[in-house]
Amino acid sequence: MVKLVMDFKTLAFAFSSLEKTTKRLEMTKILAELFAKASADEIAKILYLLQGRVAPPFEEKELGLGERLVEQAISLATGYHASEIRELYTELGDLGLAVEKLVGKKKQQTLFAKKLTVLDVFSAFKKIAEASGPKSQQLKIKLLAELIHNSEPIEARYIVRIPLNKLRLGIGDPTVLDALSVMKKGDKQLRESLERAYNVTSNIGFVAEKFFREGIKGINTIKIEIGRPIRPALAERLPNAEEIIKKIGRCAVEAKYDGFRMQIHKKGKEVKLFSRAATDMTYMFPEIVDAIRLQKCESFIIDSECLGYDPKNRRYHSFQETMQRRRKYGISDKAKEIPLHLFVFDILYLNGDEMINKAYEQRRKALEKNIDENETVHLSDMIIAETPEELLDYFNACVNAGLEGVIAKDLKAPYTVGARKFAWIKLKKSYETALSDTIDAVIVGYDIGKGKRKELGLGTILVAVYDEQEDVFKTLAKVGTGFSEEDIKRFKQKLDEIKIPHKSPRLISKVEADVWVEPKYVVEISGDEITKSSMHTCGISGGETYALRFPRIVRSEFRDKRPEEATTVTEIIKMAKMQKRKSG
Repeated sequence: MVKLVMDFKTLAFAFSSLEKTTKRLEMTKILAELFAKASADEIAKILYLLQGRVAPPFEEKELGLGERLVEQAISLATGYHASEIRELYTELGDLGLAVEKLVGKKKQQTLFAKKLTVLDVFSAFKKIAEASGPKSQQLKIKLLAELIHNSEPIEARYIVRIPLNKLRLGIGDPTVLDALSVMKKGDKQLRESLERAYNVTSNIGFVAEKFFREGIKGINTIKIEIGRPIRPALAERLPNAEEIIKKIGRCAVEAKYDGFRMQIHKKGKEVKLFSRAATDMTYMFPEIVDAIRLQKCESFIIDSECLGYDPKNRRYHSFQETMQRRRKYGISDKAKEIPLHLFVFDILYLNGDEMINKAYEQRRKALEKNIDENETVHLSDMIIAETPEELLDYFNACVNAGLEGVIAKDLKAPYTVGARKFAWIKLKKSYETALSDTIDAVIVGYDIGKGKRKELGLGTILVAVYDEQEDVFKTLAKVGTGFSEEDIKRFKQKLDEIKIPHKSPRLISKVEADVWVEPKYVVEISGDEITKSSMHTCGISGGETYALRFPRIVRSEFRDKRPEEATTVTEIIKMAKMQKRKSG
């Protein structure tokens, strides 16, 4: 049966339904019904629009429209003056709601409005993203104004929210994968295969279109390709060397470097560098690109950690100093000031062969055979430990050398793409508290504070961890220490860009915040201990819930992680049990 071309209004009504619910099963049902109406030509475009994009993150096609440009487009389409638009925006707190109201009573009427389809809207946004040159702003305004002009009120609401990245429907990738399976089978039985395809492509639009065209058989044929980032393997944690050896036995133990993760793709002389969040960082690090081009191996994908190096004092920079290298401007000057060293610790693809399903010891041998060390590129330091004493001695040596700790790796385990399993186990230096590791938490809101903090506009941040079973975030603590006045100003500026009028549909919270924000930024925090709490929601539904006692910021920089890569509820529960073993 040939499906009709989907009107954008159908998508807008689905978005509206998603806005009205916080229940994941209901969201899954709405999405499955929407997907069932879509064609193979439309499904990827629907999913990119759902993310406020026109391409996967690693293609760096940004819409590049701020509020002022959007207001100009609204004015052009409706005939209302910018001051009138701004006044209504201030009243409603949402440009989407403002334009919906204005389109319903626009001053400029015409006989030539056309019905919008999903393909029309996507095509216009793609042109907006690709517009460049001296007159690109005018072109972007014109294209957006045409969309608004042709839209009905409910369509206009979302046409404006998409380029502002303010859809905020509370939809995570796991819910989309569930919905694709439910659409086809009525349940989640295909989720595992769909997730595996997503993990090796980082492109949910590509996966969905392949699924529509070729079914699950097509999904199972998806292979790793150079240029498509692979979602990184993640480490579990245990409290001491004895438990690690008990868990995985004789193992590799690698130094844990305190830098930023980088996945590197090489094919001939073409090199791509990706962050752990699958964004393209190639242009930021020219010395890494040059060093990789020197490699004699024709093609590979490697996993690595980057650290800033001080050649004068022969030491590695702190994480904070190293992070200064992640920038859009002043790249060459900063590269001279803080040159980078690359520590390679895994290989995922080699000359046409997928390596992720091979055992760690095979991957390490391939790494040592095929990657040449030079002034910039180094293999991670590694030993084989058979006893807890050997592991602990190496751990202490790494900590004394100024490193974070170690990662123990199961010699027989594959590379666990996009998953946190006991194939890798991290052991980090103690913070002299019952809590022996830090937590990566997602900022979900903030309070204005009192006294000096009130003047700055931010007193404490409300943070949450990720519940991977429910695809939601659950609160763990309010944090008010560990950041400077400059940090507070920077936090407030970034958080105000993503503030929302109500808590996110993906947030389960009993605690109120003065200002709610979209779950986006991840921060590293620590505390004295994890305790049971009736105030916070971190825990299994219907079970005990936990909070972090005396929380504090460890690093004021936002982590290079998607919110779904933050510490999970399951991990918090394990950490609570681990601290009992440590103190006992």
